Amino acid sequence: MQMPWKAKRLNRAVIEVRMNAPKTQGWEQWFLLSSDRHHDNSHCDHDLELRHLEQAKERRAGIIDVGDMHDAMASKDDKRQNRDAMRDEYNVESYFDELVTRAADFYEPYAHNFIMISEGNHETAVRKKWGTNLTERTVREMNRRTNSRVVNGGYGGWCNFVIARHGSKHRFRMKFYHGSGGGGPVTRGVIQTNRMAVYLPDADIIVSGHTHDSWVVPVCRERISDAGETYIDEQMHIRTATYKDEYGDGTEGWHIERGGPPKPLGGWWLRFYARSKDDFRFEVHRTD
Repeated sequence: MQMPWKAKRLNRAVIEVRMNAPKTQGWEQWFLLSSDRHHDNSHCDHDLELRHLEQAKERRAGIIDVGDMHDAMASKDDKRQNRDAMRDEYNVESYFDELVTRAADFYEPYAHNFIMISEGNHETAVRKKWGTNLTERTVREMNRRTNSRVVNGGYGGWCNFVIARHGSKHRFRMKFYHGSGGGGPVTRGVIQTNRMAVYLPDADIIVSGHTHDSWVVPVCRERISDAGETYIDEQMHIRTATYKDEYGDGTEGWHIERGGPPKPLGGWWLRFYARSKDDFRFEVHRTD
């Protein structure tokens, strides 16, 4: 399937996504930002996943997933194991193999939409303890089946968007990072925007997940050009939610016993568009 964008890995940390805008009137390009699918968990909403994946297919959107596609906590030696959270189809001896095979089965129809699938803490925990990289194996299997070029991303890195028009190039730099910490019942992790804005000054967009929260916080900055002109821009901080509904009806389960609140489900749409022939912008919309 031919997409209106091309992605390639520049180095270990950076992926470049190139788009052409031969005309600016009506031009737009969509990307789906997601994380924390926890696809093999019994609480994962597969129908919601499919709805958003189908929308991505209709929009010819690129999909950027920043970790924890796998839940991967039901192996026999995992202290976090909760058999009630494991779907019956994963109750097999070759548990990790089944995670990879079934994920590839589910996402295969959308392989050409996926730009990147990166690691989250659930995948790195498996890699460190059992010596198998679930993300790399899933990406390799999807690419093998479909001749796609999904990139196996790290826990963090960069995705640079380049819009080409008549020889000129417009760049937007996005930092992705799966996330850390517990988010916090009051701040929901928003306080991290101030910390990340300091050590990531070159990012136009910063996207992370991990805490299963959902928000967008623009940080305005005063800048100065090489020519001495001052201007204001915004650094957009995006926190992606989850597809795992652990709260349910609020009556039982580990999440309820520990006092966990309901969490938002889904991801974010990132839309690039042209406001004029030399003015390209982006905006974000929640998935529905």
